[in-house]
Amino acid sequence: MIEPRVDDLLENVDSRYALVIVAAKRARQINNYHHQLGEGTFGDNLPPLVESRSKNYLTMALEETSQGLLKYDYTA
Repeated sequence: MIEPRVDDLLENVDSRYALVIVAAKRARQINNYHHQLGEGTFGDNLPPLVESRSKNYLTMALEETSQGLLKYDYTA
């Protein structure tokens, strides 16, 4: 993966671990959104927040993270 660079991604998250968790959860949400479109139902999952040339959901999630579009909160 060349873009977005890890250094740019770490400006918007606390650690590499948080980056992996946030990106994986968002990629699952994008995947669920696309599957719901095929079924004709609309759930709580938001569509991708960026225009991406990639069809890979994880890449889309990382692009959203690099642009600062994702906010997360630690829950205990």
